Amino acid sequence: MAGDKVPTLQSLEKPEKLQDVLRQDRGDDCLGCKIIGSGAFFGLAGYSYFSGMSQLEKQRAAILQSKSFFGMRSRRFGIVTISAGLAWMGLWRALK
Repeated sequence: MAGDKVPTLQSLEKPEKLQDVLRQDRGDDCLGCKIIGSGAFFGLAGYSYFSGMSQLEKQRAAILQSKSFFGMRSRRFGIVTISAGLAWMGLWRALK
């Protein structure tokens, strides 16, 4: 308890800058944590893309036969969008 400082009245009257508070609150990750975290997102992006496209090709005949509003093009777009989102999260994780 000896290390606790009691703030003065003048310091309590003046609000702290938001950027300073956010900088103090942000925890810095080690390099290994960034590599593992971003690698996980990149791995998920690759897995999502390749497994999604594989499953889509396996179900191609059933999808075309069903004459659904969502055809092959929109389903491919969905798979690519999900994969791109995961890749973007990996890139953001690596750089932030």
